[in-house]
Amino acid sequence: MTPHDLHAYLQRLGEPTPPPPTLATLARLQQRHNATFPFETLTCLLRDAVAIDLPSVAHKLLHEGRGGYCYELNGLFLALLQHLGFQARALAARVVMDASDDSPTARTHMLVLVVIDGVAYSVDVGFGGNTPTGPLRLDQRFPQATPHERYRMDQYEDAYLLRVDVGGEWRPLYRFDLQVQEAVDHIVGNWYVCTHPASSFPGQLRAALSGPGWRRTLGAGRYAVHRHGQPSERRALVDVDDVLQVLREDFGINPPTHPRLRDAIAAWLRGAA
Repeated sequence: MTPHDLHAYLQRLGEPTPPPPTLATLARLQQRHNATFPFETLTCLLRDAVAIDLPSVAHKLLHEGRGGYCYELNGLFLALLQHLGFQARALAARVVMDASDDSPTARTHMLVLVVIDGVAYSVDVGFGGNTPTGPLRLDQRFPQATPHERYRMDQYEDAYLLRVDVGGEWRPLYRFDLQVQEAVDHIVGNWYVCTHPASSFPGQLRAALSGPGWRRTLGAGRYAVHRHGQPSERRALVDVDDVLQVLREDFGINPPTHPRLRDAIAAWLRGAA
């Protein structure tokens, strides 16, 4: 990460100078990151390959007004944490949310392991509408509070199973272990997610952003606002202009100038109808 990118990144997160590598810093940066950089899959919607090398991700998120998905968001956040002096490295998870059976899923989600004063935490800024907004201890089995939902880290054979409390129901999100991940592992996982015919991402548009007391999500042709302790507000997206307006005004996304973008959004809306 260049000094220019680092300065821009910290400014976006409200940090005028590099903060110390403490738990308080980690929690603050994670919460602000989730409120600043949206989860979005516009590149996947266009069926283009997603570049996850650090210069490409930094340019997209810091200078193009875009967001990204796990390999981009967590990849950039990991680089920041390491630059600030955190003991941090990447992990890979198997997503089990909405799984209909016990068949194993591929390692297609990237998250971050951070160790502070000998305590291990999972950190994630790239899981869409259910992204944890605070660090989660791996050694605790009781519910852990975040600025949004509660999460629970269950032991699952030789791995961890992350669950989220949604209306009193503990829903499974993903399963992971502490196996060391090399850069090529993420290249393979990312390639599967954005290009493989069996992946649920190509041709699909999803977006999410989490702020104080609220989450915003876009997917399956609908836009929703979820506020703590209140019923969710949901509405169907009417047309391409409606989608573009919501992306700009509610998620802070600057959609790419692409000749196929409007047609891709229209096709996505038809498929969601």
